[in-house]
Amino acid sequence: MSQSQLLHLALIQMDITIGEPDTNYGHLAQLLLQAVNGEQKPDVIIFPEMWNTGYALTEIHQLADVNGERTKAFLSAFAHEHQVNIIGGSIANKRGDRVLNTIYAWDREGREMAEYSKIHLFRLMDEEKFLHSGDQLGLFELEGVPAGAMICYDIRFPELSRKLALDGARILFVPAEWPHPRLHHWRTLLMARAIENQMYVVSCNRVGTSGTTNFFGHSMVIDPWGEVLVEGDESEAILRAEIDLEEVVRVRGKIPVFEDRRPHLY
Repeated sequence: MSQSQLLHLALIQMDITIGEPDTNYGHLAQLLLQAVNGEQKPDVIIFPEMWNTGYALTEIHQLADVNGERTKAFLSAFAHEHQVNIIGGSIANKRGDRVLNTIYAWDREGREMAEYSKIHLFRLMDEEKFLHSGDQLGLFELEGVPAGAMICYDIRFPELSRKLALDGARILFVPAEWPHPRLHHWRTLLMARAIENQMYVVSCNRVGTSGTTNFFGHSMVIDPWGEVLVEGDESEAILRAEIDLEEVVRVRGKIPVFEDRRPHLY
């Protein structure tokens, strides 16, 4: 990475066909090619939560990717061939008799650089009845810079993003399947996580309908001041943005939130 620490991002705000992994892998493959063949080749690509199966929870043990093997082979090869970092959304990932909601990420050489399984399971969509929660933080290094990963419902827990920021993260990646009618919550929480932690937040939400649930997209890139650099609408799209990770250092220098913390009181 250059001294300015510029990164070009591509957010694949895609529709997902519930319960049809083959369809979703094929669709993502097409969108990935569009992302890397655009006018500006991205340094990092991200896509939504549970993109391989959608929330087909009653069938999730049959549909989930066993040990993430199919996903790893597919995305690792793509990252290496196109020399691009991939934050692989999240997938239904079967380990033994358990299914987790897992993010895998790969560097430009196709080497796995992160694995994070969703810590907070969303009761309103019955996740806790079918999935197991993760027990490790999503902290990793992206081209020499500390980065964090969370999934959807995780953003309602400010302790998690603060922990990642205290551990050095300058950018937070958030794949999601966040539905109507909670668009206001989505936008407000993401901007709050960026402002309070003085970091970039890169969130990628799905679009489309699953059963009676409608997903609104509105994927966003938010800077450390809380300014929205790009935001999608409710249609399938590839969103692009350029960020400078040195801006995190500048913002943290102007308002010394971390130095002024008094954790012994809270």
